[in-house]
Amino acid sequence: VRPEIFTRRFREVIAVKNRMLAMFGHEPLDVDALLSEFTGYAARLAPYVVDTESLVADAVAEGRRVLFEGAQGTFLDLDHGTYPYVTSSHPIAAGACLGTGVGPRDIDMVLGVCKAYTTRVGSGPFPSELLDEVGDQIREQGQEYGTTTGRPRRCGWLDLVALKRSARINSLGGLIVTRLDVLSGIGPLKFVVGYEGVEGGQFPTLPDEWQVVKPVYRENEGWDGDIRGVRRFEDLPKAVRDYVRVIEEQTGVPAAILSIGPDRSETIIVRPDLVWG
Repeated sequence: VRPEIFTRRFREVIAVKNRMLAMFGHEPLDVDALLSEFTGYAARLAPYVVDTESLVADAVAEGRRVLFEGAQGTFLDLDHGTYPYVTSSHPIAAGACLGTGVGPRDIDMVLGVCKAYTTRVGSGPFPSELLDEVGDQIREQGQEYGTTTGRPRRCGWLDLVALKRSARINSLGGLIVTRLDVLSGIGPLKFVVGYEGVEGGQFPTLPDEWQVVKPVYRENEGWDGDIRGVRRFEDLPKAVRDYVRVIEEQTGVPAAILSIGPDRSETIIVRPDLVWG
């Protein structure tokens, strides 16, 4: 936008704001002072403002490595989530194409991030939720509280039915399983491997189905001790390795990365080929 056009629009907007402020008995904004302040911001930011769609498209065409990172989760997706407890956008992998302009044929790998247990913020279906001391222990060991609000997150066993469906929706090539260290000292551990009350034990798609869902669990041995110092998959306790293998078997997706602590160094790359190509 040319400076003169920006200035004219800025003054028009502030004029509207001042009429609104006057209605509520507030002092008007100083247009010239604001214009001077924000023109300074614009001058500093201008070198970093580009046509990002073209920038990314050119990088892809040149064969450079491009990484997209999504937020939220599959079942908050407007179309594929647990409606009506969803967001207003598409946090699934396909949303990367919608948000960047990069076509689906240019995305050659999708890695899905999941915790070693399940959490949910706010309302919505959660068949494996633990409303007992085990759920409290997971919450405390994982510090599962909202960063801004401090609101406690709902915690439960890892739901492999939901994770398998997420893997299919997102066309996952690998999994990044985080927070395995949080489950230390909690055992035996459980997975949801099916649902009673839904035909075929499939993932429910209707709100009414969630009212009658009863999870079917598989139990696995837990582990004790601190695993945060381990740097190779082979050196993890057998129970941890078995836990990861169950996730792989039930979802049909290999584990690419494991997170065994909050520090960046507390990461095990199990499949470099899936991460780096």
